[in-house]
Amino acid sequence: MPTFVHPVLLWGLLLAGVPVLIHLINMLRHRRVSWAAMEFLLASQKKNRTRVLLKQLLLLLARMAAVAAIVLLVAQPLLRNRLGHWIGGGKTHHIVLLDDSYSMSDRWGDTNAFEEAKAVVGRIAEEAARQVQPQSLTLLRFSRVSRPSVGTQPDLLEQPVSGEMVSQLRQRLEEMEVSETAANPHGALEAVRQLLGEGGREERIIYVVTDFRTRQWGDATDLRAKLAALAGEGARLYLVDCVEGVRPNLAISRLEPSPGTRAAGVPLFMEVTVQNYSGTAVRNVPVLLGTDGNVRPAVTIAEIPAGEGVTERFPVQFPTAGQHRIGARLESDAVAADNYRCAVVDVPLDVPVLLVDGDPAARDATYVATALAPGGPVATGIRPRIESPRYLSLNPLEPFRAIYLLNVERLENSAVEALERYTAAGGGVAIFLGDRSSAPFVNEKLYRDGKGLFPLPLSAPTELPVDRLQKAPDLEVSAHPIFHVLAGQRNSFLPMVTVQRYFAAAEGWDASRDAGTQVIAKLRNGAPLVVERKFGQGRVVAFLTSAAPVWNNWARGNPSYVVTMLELEAYLGARGKEEISHPVGSALDVKLKAAEYAPAIQFSSPREDKQPAVTVDAVPTPDGMLEASLGGTQTSGIYTLRLTRKDGAAENRLVAFNVDPAEGDLKALTGDELASRLAGVEYTFERAQTFHSAAREVQGYNLAEALLYALVALLIGEQLLAWSASYHPSKRQRTAAWGGAR
Repeated sequence: MPTFVHPVLLWGLLLAGVPVLIHLINMLRHRRVSWAAMEFLLASQKKNRTRVLLKQLLLLLARMAAVAAIVLLVAQPLLRNRLGHWIGGGKTHHIVLLDDSYSMSDRWGDTNAFEEAKAVVGRIAEEAARQVQPQSLTLLRFSRVSRPSVGTQPDLLEQPVSGEMVSQLRQRLEEMEVSETAANPHGALEAVRQLLGEGGREERIIYVVTDFRTRQWGDATDLRAKLAALAGEGARLYLVDCVEGVRPNLAISRLEPSPGTRAAGVPLFMEVTVQNYSGTAVRNVPVLLGTDGNVRPAVTIAEIPAGEGVTERFPVQFPTAGQHRIGARLESDAVAADNYRCAVVDVPLDVPVLLVDGDPAARDATYVATALAPGGPVATGIRPRIESPRYLSLNPLEPFRAIYLLNVERLENSAVEALERYTAAGGGVAIFLGDRSSAPFVNEKLYRDGKGLFPLPLSAPTELPVDRLQKAPDLEVSAHPIFHVLAGQRNSFLPMVTVQRYFAAAEGWDASRDAGTQVIAKLRNGAPLVVERKFGQGRVVAFLTSAAPVWNNWARGNPSYVVTMLELEAYLGARGKEEISHPVGSALDVKLKAAEYAPAIQFSSPREDKQPAVTVDAVPTPDGMLEASLGGTQTSGIYTLRLTRKDGAAENRLVAFNVDPAEGDLKALTGDELASRLAGVEYTFERAQTFHSAAREVQGYNLAEALLYALVALLIGEQLLAWSASYHPSKRQRTAAWGGAR
């Protein structure tokens, strides 16, 4: 049944009876008078009475219809688009999925994409409030879907629409800010069914209000399936684009320490990467820097090609141990959220390294220790500890940043198991062979048919023949992080290394058969000399010659030996980047030793106005730990965890959260490009700036204009019918009548 903008005016339909009333009144005014001449006329009229009465009846109905049309025209009928709702009179449910990922902060002029999106939401609510049929509204922001620990949180859920509700919504929209997440439409589309179930008899209109970035909609296979499923259930789909054009944007995509030893008082390089999300190169890009709240000299990137990122290094040095804050910032552009990035670098007092030497005199360990910690004015931050193989079975290995096995003849099974646990958990192990090493032991206990630590099976020690003709260098290195400083033609120290003896690989061994193994240095005869293997979360680097200058001359005054040992330690000691940064929107998880800490943990965010500080009681676990979590982080920056040790001492921990830089890529699809990716899905594509046309479609088709044309036609027909039903004598009849009268 059609609805009306002004239903109270339908009482005017009673006026359609006025022509009937007038007709009845006129009939009451007639009096019957006997007249002989009239009897002849009445007899003649009986022959045409049926035709005359039909015309009079049609004329009466036409006048009643004209009055009714005028009343309906003023009441403005609205024709609903679905026949089922004409009969059933169900409600309409407006479901708005609002993109609030930080790309929606894309600004142009005095507005941005999110402001345009909020205006669309307001228009939808206003149009719904004007309708007579029951209307409800659900509003769900992308960032509030499947949030850690709290689940999906819609702003409105099936809220009945009224004038008061629209006012409250307007206030809420004014307070909304774009999030700093990279939330996508997948979760929001899935949440529609989870939150609302089947549609039943209600008419569902789903609006996806977003910016249609290529990153999320470029490969829309999954999105097309989700939208098609909703349309197949009877929902009407509106896809509303909130941006016009694509603007250039720069983003800081990375801020991390360079590979190297981190320790108090030791110089460290940081690397900052700036990504250019535009079609043209940019030049002279300044990056503002700060450490622990102090401003540092900025670095300038000379040029960033279109669509590429460029990394610049800058030095830092922290005199004290502990956690230190580092921040980098760009000048303002289209999107502000990705112009800032922070990092927390944990700097220990020193780095403990375990050197296990099979020789009681610790010959090899002495050379390695001297390279790692030469003493004097040169500070490396490394604290080597020399022990015998027995130490591995009797002591915990977790405190050591790396472990070196040097010319070890054999190990107890418990020591091998301890090393494997250490490495699998993320530790780094270096193994140097020598005159005490045994190929059978390595193959049986350390290699174990490829299941153990050692990267390859060995054969017997082998002599490298002297090259008296070609004078090729004995050692050839790859661009691996251990050798990246030494690789290339400019280095003059590696050609001075001579190797006399080494362990050859077993016959038939091929590194390419093991995806986790690679040869990173080889001899001039092509035999592998340094081989790396991934083991669990850790890594093992095996040198098939001695660390001391026994089978080679490398450690005898060659600077490249010291460089390699320091780079090896930095590589083995790298335990991943999880402590550097976390993505905004993820949970902040904490795990503590129950024997050392009280369970109460206070979480403080960088902006307590958006995410106030909360205190959480950690939950004990069977393994003697305490676990706690802060559900979905909402803003980038450095979060502070305030802990209390069992002795009452306070302790603070810092954790950095940053935006996903890929969300700063503002390339977007046009309407035609979107249509090609959503082929087969029935939807309406609208621009946010012109969404008023779509809003009118939502409220139904207004029949007022059609009624106006019908009324004009009806009035013309009524006049023609009235002329036809009345008596019109011909000119001859009128002349005869006047002549007879004379």
